[in-house]
Amino acid sequence: MGKTIDTDKIEVAVRMLLEALGDDPNREGLVETPKRVAKMYNEVFEGMKYTNDEIAEMFSKCFTTENDDLVVVKDIPIFSYCEHHMALMYNMTVSIAYIPNGKVLGLSKFSRIAEMVGKRLQLQEKIGSDIADIIEKATGSKDVLVVVQGEHSCM
Repeated sequence: MGKTIDTDKIEVAVRMLLEALGDDPNREGLVETPKRVAKMYNEVFEGMKYTNDEIAEMFSKCFTTENDDLVVVKDIPIFSYCEHHMALMYNMTVSIAYIPNGKVLGLSKFSRIAEMVGKRLQLQEKIGSDIADIIEKATGSKDVLVVVQGEHSCM
């Protein structure tokens, strides 16, 4: 389940990037930088390892309910990276609302889903549609709303 991130390739690419920027990747402050960046990328891009179906399966612990009232979870903090510039999208919040279809998702699952989706190279709009898709798959509800707000360091 899930793909792997090639940290060896990332290390080589970061080393080349440092050289392209005119710096010496062998100087004291940069010697371990390629390894550190590869380790960080493995963590911050973890969501790229999984499809929406796999994430829905990972976080699909639901409870049955007779309740059909609107469920709302607001202001879940996440971050992500713009796929156009690989720049940080920060101060992001995700709010999710859905009408249960006989199943309610455990409260912690909303933040875990939002965080995992944020850990991909993408557009802010795609974060919202992917979270909605995963909530729909996990709960069976067709009535899902996701609002994503944030700032982009590339703007």
